Amino acid sequence: MDAKKVILAVDDSPENLDLLKSLLTPAYTVKAAINGAMALKIVEKSLPDAILLDVRMPGMDGFDVLRKLRQHDDTSRVPVVFVTGEEDESTRAMAAELGAVGVLVKPVDPDALNDTLAACLS
Repeated sequence: MDAKKVILAVDDSPENLDLLKSLLTPAYTVKAAINGAMALKIVEKSLPDAILLDVRMPGMDGFDVLRKLRQHDDTSRVPVVFVTGEEDESTRAMAAELGAVGVLVKPVDPDALNDTLAACLS
C-alpha cells in the first residue's frame, strides 16, 4: 500500500488549520504550521508533497514564504496552493507570478480543495 501524501497547511488561525485537517484526513497526512517561519522549518526537515498556504499572516506573509521556497532547488518544485480570504485579482496575479498552482478562497469548498490537491499531486 502506498504511503499517504503529506500536506503542509500553513495558517495563523487555529480554527482554519483544524478545518483543513478535518477536510484532508484520512486521505492525507496533514502537518500544520501557524506562521511562515514554522512552515519553512518543517519543510527544511521533511519536504511535503504539497503546501496549503494562507496569504495574510503576521510577520512573514504567504507570498514571502513562497518566494523563499522558490529560491532553493529542493523546495522549488513543491506545489503550493494559496488559501485566502481575499478574492481580489491582485492576489491571484501575485500567486500566479510566484508559481502557485492555485488559489482557494475561504471558506474553502471541500470539493475544490480535494480537486485542486488531486490535480497538483498527480
